[in-house]
Amino acid sequence: MLKPVIARAAAAERLAHAQRSVMTLLADSSATGGALSVTRSTFPDGGDGAPSHFHTKTSESVFVIEGRLQVLTGDEVIVLEAGDFVSIPAGLPHAFGAARGFDADVLAVFTPAADRFDYYRLLERVAAGEADPAEIPASGERYDNHYVASEAWQRARA
Repeated sequence: MLKPVIARAAAAERLAHAQRSVMTLLADSSATGGALSVTRSTFPDGGDGAPSHFHTKTSESVFVIEGRLQVLTGDEVIVLEAGDFVSIPAGLPHAFGAARGFDADVLAVFTPAADRFDYYRLLERVAAGEADPAEIPASGERYDNHYVASEAWQRARA
């Protein structure tokens, strides 16, 4: 029998990431039968979310709940406002962070998904100085997260 996946805000795990951002873990692939993985993140004014990267097997979709989010899609940088949505296909480099002068509150959905929550926990340990930053790129294959350089993103965030 199929059962719904319910994530209660009061019980959801929250992770402290770099630059005072907070990620709330809502549903990982193991809970959804591989269908999707969902997180909610808040980024402070101008705070970075993720550097330029791509996924080989999954698309990443982002909905802006509040604020403004600067997003790299390939070589183009766009700004999404509250209520805006973007879906980034597998293989397309992308990055995101709160636009300067704005906080951002976003919902991210990966489809189909691998379990990614341990990757986010690793990011928290690195931000807290409890893990080696070299573990992040070393985990790329496991979590389908591959970092790439982007001059467009570097210019936009300078």
